[in-house]
Amino acid sequence: MSWQAYVDDQLVATGKITKAAILGKQGGVWAASSGYNLSQAEQDAVVKTAFTQPDQVRANGITLNGFKFMTLRADADEVIGRKGERGVFIIPTNQAILVAEYDAPTSAGEANVVVAKLADYLKSVNY
Repeated sequence: MSWQAYVDDQLVATGKITKAAILGKQGGVWAASSGYNLSQAEQDAVVKTAFTQPDQVRANGITLNGFKFMTLRADADEVIGRKGERGVFIIPTNQAILVAEYDAPTSAGEANVVVAKLADYLKSVNY
């Protein structure tokens, strides 16, 4: 399965995720949903800062595709952001980082299950 298929079929097609991307831990966008363009600074914030400097992410929030989320949680396992009706889950795997946004009426719990399930699968196959 291509990386784009993971974004399209395993995340966005569930109806629980509105926008998503898979970033490589060494940098670069492996796949992204249509119109979801993360700037280089936004990619760097996810890849280089989100999991190594969680205090900074908690203090400053995280901006994705030009939209700034308030950080609710930032640790080695997950970054969770929210603003208004929108939210984001950022979950690292062995070689990649999943970024998945959701919007009302989807709840955080519904979105988290979708993203965590894909992250667990990718970890199980060493990605």
